[in-house]
Amino acid sequence: MALLVFAFHGMSIEADIYGVLLAVTSGALMSGGAYLLWYSLLPKLSPTTASTLQLSVPCLAALGGLVFMGEALDGRMLLAIVITLSGIGLVIAADRRQ
Repeated sequence: MALLVFAFHGMSIEADIYGVLLAVTSGALMSGGAYLLWYSLLPKLSPTTASTLQLSVPCLAALGGLVFMGEALDGRMLLAIVITLSGIGLVIAADRRQ
């Protein structure tokens, strides 16, 4: 989709085969690994816990940005992560009590 948008707007696209292969390989491996892990864990989780755990994806993306991209951790991001993970924890705890 992004390539079509670039082409439609007349923007130049510069990529070498090495970069394209790395992007496709890492995307396929990470997506495949994540789906493999998720669908192997899914039968062991209640529907409420499973649906709530999906809300942790932005927190994981932020962690990836911190670790792999060297992004700075500021108070706003930390607060958002803490609030999100606290909410997830509350829902899972309530689900386990039932």
